[in-house]
Order: sequence, then C-alpha cells, then structure tokens
Amino acid sequence: MYLKDFFSPDAITLDLRGGSKEEVLAELVALLKLDERASGTLLRIIQRRENLGSTGIGRGIAIPHCRSLVVNRLRLAFGHRHEGVEYHAIDNQPVYNFFLIVAPPLEISNQYLPVLGKIAQLSKEPDVPDRLRALRSPADFWRLLEEKGV
Repeated sequence: MYLKDFFSPDAITLDLRGGSKEEVLAELVALLKLDERASGTLLRIIQRRENLGSTGIGRGIAIPHCRSLVVNRLRLAFGHRHEGVEYHAIDNQPVYNFFLIVAPPLEISNQYLPVLGKIAQLSKEPDVPDRLRALRSPADFWRLLEEKGV
C-alpha cells in the first residue's frame, strides 16, 4: 500500500488561499471534486471532528480526517499554504501542510487507520516538514512520497 495510490493528481494543490482553518478545510474538501451537497456534508463532519480536538500534529502539518458516507472509497487530498494558518496545532505553531483523509464508514480493505499512520510517520521524519514547504510542483510531492517509500 502506497499513499500515492489514494491521491488523484487533481487532489493536490500547492497554492491554498484560505486565511483561516475553516477556509483551508473547505478548499481541501473541494479538491475531492464531490457534488455540492456531499461537499457541504463532508465539510461539516470535518469541522465537527476538529471541534473534538485539532488534527494539527505539529511541525507545520495537519491531518484532518473522518469517515463519511459521501465517499465510497478512501480518498486523500494534500494542500500547501505558503503562509501558515492558525490551526491550534499541538505545538501551537502555524500549519502549512494539510493531508485530508476521508473514508467510508465501512471499508472492506480497512485502510483508513494504516493510511493515517503512514502520514503521521512520514510527518515525523526530520527532513519532511522542510521538504513539504519547499515543494514547487505536484511532481515534487509525488517524488517525495516515492523517495520515502510511502
């Protein structure tokens, strides 16, 4: 299992515009290209999850995630914002890099938690936060995933 298998090329942006946590989450949900109703539902679920506790794991990275009926398979999106966003991260620092994970409530393959774990492990590698902030193209993002073997 590789993370890149769950990303579609158009679900990666290095140019998030939102200036707040809520705006960034809406942009990430939009990357999944769901219909308007499904996007609205998913955004509310993600925001509810964030109200339980921030998914900002520190080092400028957040991993918003949830399960929802609006998707029929595990979906990932990645976004980068050049200026950090206040996200109430565990280290109280701004967040620049966002990995969105959405999975259906029941998955036969049960990949939700392993994918969340892979992203968390990737984020702990010493060079990854700086490399994510230095990305210039989605191809750079793909290369980073390949180099790290995730």
